[in-house]
Formats: sequence, structure tokens, C-alpha cells
Amino acid sequence: MMEIMFARPAAIKHCAMKSLIVTAATLTVVAACSSGSQGHGQAASVSTTAQVHATLHWTACPAEGVGVECTMLSVPLNYADPSGRHIQLALDMVPATAPKSQQQGILLVNPGGPGGDGLPLAAEIAAGLSPSVAAQYDIVGFDPRGVGSSVPELTCDPSFFKQVRPDYVPDNARALQVLENRAKMYAADCEQRFGWLLPYMTTEDVARDLDSIRAAFGADKINYYGFSYGTYIGQVYVTLFPDRIRRMVLDSTVDPTGVWYQDNVEQDYAFQGRQEAFFTWIATYDSVYHLGATAAAVQASWYKARAQLAAHPISGPNGEPLIGADEFDDTFLLGGYLDTLWPGLAQALSSYLNHGQTADLLTQYEQSGTQDENEFAVYNAVQCSDVNWPRSFSYWITDTESIYKTAPFQAWDNAWFNAACAFWPVKGPATPLTIDGKGLPPILMLQGTLDPATPYQGAQDAHKLLPSARMVVVVGGGNHGQSMEQPPDPCVQNYVNAYLATGAVPDKPGLVNATCSPVPDPTPKE
Repeated sequence: MMEIMFARPAAIKHCAMKSLIVTAATLTVVAACSSGSQGHGQAASVSTTAQVHATLHWTACPAEGVGVECTMLSVPLNYADPSGRHIQLALDMVPATAPKSQQQGILLVNPGGPGGDGLPLAAEIAAGLSPSVAAQYDIVGFDPRGVGSSVPELTCDPSFFKQVRPDYVPDNARALQVLENRAKMYAADCEQRFGWLLPYMTTEDVARDLDSIRAAFGADKINYYGFSYGTYIGQVYVTLFPDRIRRMVLDSTVDPTGVWYQDNVEQDYAFQGRQEAFFTWIATYDSVYHLGATAAAVQASWYKARAQLAAHPISGPNGEPLIGADEFDDTFLLGGYLDTLWPGLAQALSSYLNHGQTADLLTQYEQSGTQDENEFAVYNAVQCSDVNWPRSFSYWITDTESIYKTAPFQAWDNAWFNAACAFWPVKGPATPLTIDGKGLPPILMLQGTLDPATPYQGAQDAHKLLPSARMVVVVGGGNHGQSMEQPPDPCVQNYVNAYLATGAVPDKPGLVNATCSPVPDPTPKE
């Protein structure tokens, strides 16, 4: 199953969940909802977050980084019933070190997903910002509801990724039915194990959790830094709570008008372009990789390897089949998010095809291709519930067959990654939440023109709904996530640091308010 996610690469492939040393937050729920800060537009009739007074008890958690502190926060399962059942959110923080007079409050950060582990991001942001800027904020990461160290950790079928999966490019009706049944079973397993949680896994619930974190800190407003799906959390938050945002950075922005079926279709075409760019790059270095001197020849080599693995999967250390066609797809997909992975992926493909060597491919799979079932479960729980998906699977098949003709790399893989939504027990609203960005403070958006996970046109659609936003466009940038990457883009980082330090945004009018050049393409490893 292909893991196309709305997340920065570091969030997609994270380490195993780290144990946290925490003490529970003490919460007192005072009232069901706030009367003074309802959202506007579509969200105006929805009650705001419970008024929560909390004492957060922070404990050092060196597993998350030097100087990082951790805690747990209790929040309502259902914000319409704030005195009912509660769940726990895992939080961590890199505390501000600047003098109190220079501090600017909490900076909540999210890496995307849905399902991305948010705890590692606090330390990453603290290290990636200019030290003088990072020192001014309490930088707060969190595992969203259902994720990782939050309680409960949503999991539907722990065995789902434990063995080589059926080829997700079905070649007959029987193969298609096997895959459809697999999606149905996963949805049923989620309902059986966590039916009580699934109705409360929407992005609006996550946005209300953000506001509970704000309240627990006793802050009037938050600063927010979101990547990919995290940008959608931010858009929903400012729609629900427009007077509670101070500054907001949106890096690689989700198109809120396409949530979520159409957004996934647009990804198929964008990832095809990114994969073709990878093939072109390999062809440039044919003297190194010997996979073909043209993009077409490299593509043929790639599909030759895929066919061989479909017929004869590579075995793992225990002798069981480990890497088949789908696992091969999974491994190479991450190169679409981050081109610094290209040399390692190209070398693995070359070693396998030209020398019959599997060690490099196994290494790349372990680093980039393995799947996390908790992440997958949360991904489905959020996206399937945010908005209702087509419930006729014949509609999906017709669409995917059409997409596959011009964008084969991800068409079927992405369809099956989302297929449980056709059978999901929670039926979301018919249309997505209407984002209302009127009256907001200046917002900083960062976007690459060739980003495959959140395509450029969709990001500009979001920009049009956020009148106070100013976008820095990385022209020719194909990585997913323009800031905080390695190697860093100094132009982008300068805009981020200036904005978080002073609130300054580019002043050029229109939808492209400033431009940066991308970092150079990688070169083969020596």
C-alpha cells in the first residue's frame, strides 16, 4: 500500500515511538463552551472549545532531545460533551530561553499526516530556526489524538503491513476483488476495535485540541507552524477561532476545496511528474548507475525491477518475503518528497538490476519503505470522516483506470491507500468545511512549484481564501516542505526567521509575494 501522505518527509518516516516520561495534566472543566470567540462563516454555529484551566506538569524527556520537556493533557473525546469521556494528548516543549520581556508565547508545531508523530518536531524546529528566534518561543509539539504516545493509540489491524501485500495494480477482476475486500475488512476492523473513537477523529476535533492546548497554557493566542496536512489543521483552526491566532506559518499547503478525494487525485498527477524528474536525473548520471541514458530507458529499468519483485519478492532476515511490488513502490515514493534520497535509491536500483545484489534495496526499504499501521489508521480515521467519500467503488475504479493511463506511478497505489474510505463506518459531511480567512493577522505561506504532495495550484487556491497571507514561492522546488530541510534553503529560512521574529511578510502584491530558488539537485554519492 502506497503511503502518499500530507506530511513532511521526516514525519512520514519517523523512528519507532519513543517512550515519554510524563505526568498527567490536571484539568478542571469549567463550562461547556465559550461565548466570546466563536468562528465565523460556516463554523459560526459550532460551539467553541471547552474552557479548561490546567496545570501542566512538565518532566524532562531526553529521548526527544536535550532540554525537551514532556507532559500529557486530558481533552474531551467529544467537545459537545466536555464533561464526558476524555482522551490524553502527548505534548513536548523546548522552553523559551530569552528574557521574559522578549518572549513571544507558545509556537505550536505540526508535521502533517494525518497520523504524523508530532513530538520530534519541536526539537527540529528549535534547531532549524535562528537561535535568537527560537529562544523567544516555547516551541510545543504534540501527538494528535490517536497518534503515537497519545492515549489511546489508534490501531485497527496490527498485521496489515506484516507481509508482502497483493500487487496494487490489479490485472484481473479477481485481483481487484481481493484488494477491495482488503479495504472493506480494514474499515470493519477499525469499527470493531475503535468504533467509539472514530466519530471524533476529524480535523475539526484536532483544531479544538489545539485550542485546548492554548487554554492549558493560559494563552490568549497561539503561534502556529504547520507542514502539509498541518496546514489544513491551521486553516480549520483560524476558521473556528479567528481571534486566537497571532502568527501562522503554512509550509506546503493543502487545498481545502479538494478535501480529500480530489486532493488525492491531484497528487497522482503531481507524483508522476516528480518520478519522471527522478528518472531524468538518473539518466544524467548513466555513467554511474547504468540504468539508461534517457528518462524513458530508466523508466523501463524501474518497471523491469518492479515486475521481477512482483514475481519473486526479496526475502528478509527471517527468510520470509519482505519486498514485493508494493513495497518497492513504497520505497521509491519517498524520493518524490525529498530529492536528497535520489542517490541512495538510484544506487539500490542499479545494484539490484545490474549485479543481482539486494542489500542496498533492503537498506533503502528499511529507511524509506516500511509502513506504520498506527499512522495509517489515523490517516484513514481523519480523512474518511472529514468529508464523505464516494461510496460506489465502481466510481473509484473508473476514475483510477483513467488516471492510470497518464499517471501510472501512483494511481492504483493511492487509490488503495484510501480505499477504506468507501466503506468507512463514519459518514462525514457532503462538502468540506468552508475556510474563512477574513480578518486574520498576516500569515506566511511557503510553497514549491513542483511539490507533488500539495501541488502548487491547490496551495494558491488556499492562498485566495486567506487574504492576509503572503506566499514565498520556491520556483522549481520539488521537495515537499520548503523550510527546515537539509540542506537548508537560506532564502526560505530568512523569510521564516524574519516573520517569527517581527511578523514581517513580503510586501509584493498578488499571489506570488516573493520568490526563492531551490537548493541544487543532489549528485551521486562518492
